[in-house]
Amino acid sequence: MKTLNNHTLIYDNECPMCNIYSKGFIKTGMLDESGREAFTELSFKNKNLIDFNRAKNEIALVDHEKNEVIYGLDSLLLIIGNSFPTLEKIARIQPLYWFFKKLYSFVSYNRKQIIPSKKDSTEEACVPDFNLKYRLAYIAFVVIFSGFVLSIFSTKLGLGLNQNFWREFAICIGQIVWQTVFLKSYLKDKIWDYLGNMMTVSLIGTLLLIPALFLNLNPISSIIYFGIVVFIMFLEHLRRCKILKLNLLPTISWMTFRMTVLAILIWINL
Repeated sequence: MKTLNNHTLIYDNECPMCNIYSKGFIKTGMLDESGREAFTELSFKNKNLIDFNRAKNEIALVDHEKNEVIYGLDSLLLIIGNSFPTLEKIARIQPLYWFFKKLYSFVSYNRKQIIPSKKDSTEEACVPDFNLKYRLAYIAFVVIFSGFVLSIFSTKLGLGLNQNFWREFAICIGQIVWQTVFLKSYLKDKIWDYLGNMMTVSLIGTLLLIPALFLNLNPISSIIYFGIVVFIMFLEHLRRCKILKLNLLPTISWMTFRMTVLAILIWINL
């Protein structure tokens, strides 16, 4: 790899994704040993160079030779392009560049809902601004993806359910509406953070169900498998509520909705 010298990547050290790929740049030699710096441990020089608020939303790359700062996707493309110029040229072709830029923002603005940290509430934490457009996009993505996978998996449960995307889509939307209406006065300004975390719990459950789609499970085995996945989701929901400093109310409401829907589906197909 060709090392990009005299550059420092300012990464969110409370974000596992940011930590992994920035460390990967160091290990592969794309950046030198001092080529990254934690956002919460900024040197005086770098702190004066970067736009502090923008760096929370878009990862900053400091060019020490020019005393300039590059942000977001452009910073990553500069690092990658230094070793793989062809890849950078391809990524900068429209509309690919537009797509990658939107994808970067999609992940960046939702990264604290994808992988939250107990330190996100501290003043020096690298927490991105709230962006309604990208939060709604994340919620929509999870709803559609979960609805598709659940519509297939539901046929394995032996409850007489046919593959029906719109049924599962409606259940996912119903969960969001239920939690929003029931918890709005309790959650207050945490409503969007909670909904984002709740959708990640759904996403985790969906991903855990995918292997079962390729296994020849009988209805009993499928129900047991589904029960284990729901239990994992329950524990993860509790953990995330604790990080958000919420009590048991959101989890109780979340489980009440799921149990009610399950009871209705069983009753309809008896």
